[in-house]
Amino acid sequence: MRPLLALVGRPSVGKSTLFNRIVGRRLALVEDTPGVTRDRHYAEASWGGREFTVVDTGGFVPGEADALLAGVRAQAEVAIEHCDVVVLLVDGRQGPLPADHTLAELLRKSGKPLLLAVNKLDHPPRAEAAAADFYRLGIPEVFPVSAEHALGIDALLDAAVARFPPPEAAPPAPEPEGRVPEAIRVAIIGRPNVGKSTLVNTLLGEERLVAAPLPGTTRDPIDTELVHAGRRVVLTDTAGMRRKRTGAARLERTSILAALRSVERSEVAVLVLDATEPGVDQDARLAGMVEEKGRALLVLVNKWDLVPRDRRRQDQVREELKRQLRFVAHVPILFGSARERRQVEKVLDVVIQLHEQFHFHAATPMLNRLLEKIVAAHSPPAVDGRPLRLYYVTQPTTAPPTFVLTCNRPGNVPRPYRRYLVQKLRQAFSLRVPVHLVFRERPGAARRAARKRPRVR
Repeated sequence: MRPLLALVGRPSVGKSTLFNRIVGRRLALVEDTPGVTRDRHYAEASWGGREFTVVDTGGFVPGEADALLAGVRAQAEVAIEHCDVVVLLVDGRQGPLPADHTLAELLRKSGKPLLLAVNKLDHPPRAEAAAADFYRLGIPEVFPVSAEHALGIDALLDAAVARFPPPEAAPPAPEPEGRVPEAIRVAIIGRPNVGKSTLVNTLLGEERLVAAPLPGTTRDPIDTELVHAGRRVVLTDTAGMRRKRTGAARLERTSILAALRSVERSEVAVLVLDATEPGVDQDARLAGMVEEKGRALLVLVNKWDLVPRDRRRQDQVREELKRQLRFVAHVPILFGSARERRQVEKVLDVVIQLHEQFHFHAATPMLNRLLEKIVAAHSPPAVDGRPLRLYYVTQPTTAPPTFVLTCNRPGNVPRPYRRYLVQKLRQAFSLRVPVHLVFRERPGAARRAARKRPRVR
C-alpha cells in the first residue's frame, strides 16, 4: 500500500500550489482566493524511488462554526487520521498567526510525523531568516519553500520520504489471465446544489466530499475510485455549471472549464437533476454538451424523496424529460435520493452497462445483413431526382460506436433518413449511447466519372 502524505494548513497558504508541484501537473485549482479547495484531493506521486499518495485538503479553520467550513475541517481531520506524514503549510509573509499555533498543537497531538513548510519565501537569501520565526510553533523540522517557484521542495520531499514506513515486500505477481479491464471514468455533472457530492459520498459509502446545502460547494473536479461488480470505477465530482452570465467570476469560469475537461476525459457522464425542478434549460444545455462530446449519458433525477410518492408522477416526469431532452431521448433515466440512499445503487449498474455499449463492436457481415433489412423496410429517398444508394457498412471504431456507410451521394443523405438509420442501429443492438454515422463515397469515383465522359475525337 502506498504511503499517504497530507498537506494541511489555513486557507490560502498555497496548499494546492504545493500539491500541483509535488504531483508534477496542474490538478488542483489555484486562485488567490481563500477556500478554493474544500474536498480531499488525492493524486499519485513519486520521489527518491518511493511512490506515494499526496492529499490536498481544504483550508483548516479550527473551531469554525459555519456548516461548510466545519465540513472542510472534518475532511482535513480524516486526511490527518489516515496519513503517514503530515506537512503543515504556513504563509511565510504573514508570520505565525494564532490559527497556526492552534493547528500545530492539534497536529502534534495526532502523533503523526510532522514537517513544517514555510511557503511563499521567494528570495532564498532571506528565506532562512524569515522561516526562523516559525520555530515558535514547536515543530523542530522547518523548511523554507516557495511552491510557486519550486524552491526548497527537494529538501521537504527528502524529509517526508525518509519518514514513510518501510516499503512492504511486493506479493508475487499473479499469472496473467487476459488483459485487466481499465477503470471506467465517470463524470458527475449538473447545476449547483443538485446533490452531486452527496451522490458520490453515497456511492462510496463514506463522506469523502464536502456536501452542504449551498450552491458552489465543489470547485475542483475530484477523482475518487471504487470497485463495483468487479469493475474499477473512477467518479469525478465536478463544479455545478451555471449559465455563462451568472458565472462571471474568474474562479467559477475556471471551475466550469475544469468540469468540461472532466467530461472530455470520461466515458460516461451522470447528469444529476433536482426533482423539484427537473429539465430546466441549463439541464438541456449540459445534456447537449455531453452528446456533442460523444460521451455516454445517464440522467439521475435526484431528491425524489421531496416529491410525493406516485408512480404516475414518475412516468409523467420521465415523459416530460424525454420531450425536453429529445435530442438524447435514448438515454436511461433513474429516480432516487442520494441523501436518503434510495435507488442510487442502480447508478453504477447502469454505468457499467453504458460502458459496455460505448465499446460495442459489430462484425461486418452482421452489419450488412442488417443494412439490407433496413433498406428493404424503408428505401433511401431520391435526392434532386436522383436515387440514393447505400452499398455496405462497416464499424471501424468504438467509444462511441461509429459506423461508416458507403453510398453514391455521401453529402446528400437527408437528415430524417440519417435519424432513421441511427434509430434502427440502436434498436438492433440495444444501444443507449451516442451512435455516429459517417457517409463515404465508393472508391474509384473519379475513374467511374471519367469513363462516363464522352471521348474527344
